[in-house]
Amino acid sequence: MSAIRGKLGALCMFLYLVCLTGMAGLTGLSDKETAVETGEFSETEGQEEEHRKIALTFDDGPSIYTEGLLDGLKERKVKATFFLIGRSVEEYPEVVRRMDEEGHLIGNHTYHHVRIKGLPREEAREEIEKTDQAIYEITGKHTAYIRPPFGEWEENMELDYEVLPAMWTIDPLDWTTENIDEIVDQVVTKAGENDIILLHDCYESSVEAAFRIIDILGEEGFDFVRVDELLIE
Repeated sequence: MSAIRGKLGALCMFLYLVCLTGMAGLTGLSDKETAVETGEFSETEGQEEEHRKIALTFDDGPSIYTEGLLDGLKERKVKATFFLIGRSVEEYPEVVRRMDEEGHLIGNHTYHHVRIKGLPREEAREEIEKTDQAIYEITGKHTAYIRPPFGEWEENMELDYEVLPAMWTIDPLDWTTENIDEIVDQVVTKAGENDIILLHDCYESSVEAAFRIIDILGEEGFDFVRVDELLIE
């Protein structure tokens, strides 16, 4: 009798182990599935980092350095925004045409780089419209955005002059220095999602800084977009 009990006990133990193994197989999760269930999921295991948008803008052009800037932007597959001075547009029509053809956004920066708020209304309108017309004659497109020189703007001006202001959030004051490292550091240490960077393509140092900024922030997961993409959103 005891022998029978021993055999039954062994059989029960065997069946228990089989069931236990089978249940583990049925309910077992792969490492990735377990990570999803527990929330412990590595970014390197199939989860792509979401890229952050940022806009690179250039004022006071075009200039003798703008062609080289366009070369570098094309090489890096980056779209930027240019706020152009009307008299410079007339001096560099081929550069303006290239900007448009390569998909960059062109905005208004007045004809003589003037303080709009300090002008009589009709003079201010002429500064804006004359620049818009110069750009239109080259690209066939009117400007929808303006970067008012010195950032001087009032809300009612949008209706008066039929353009939208496009300001900035990061200004490295690149026009005050030729120190490329300083310009780059001022931008990359402050850069965040949806920021708008202000540079000037009339300085060689600023153009070189722009390339380094693109390379550094690109490695950090930023996508460079035109400023209208940020403002529309």
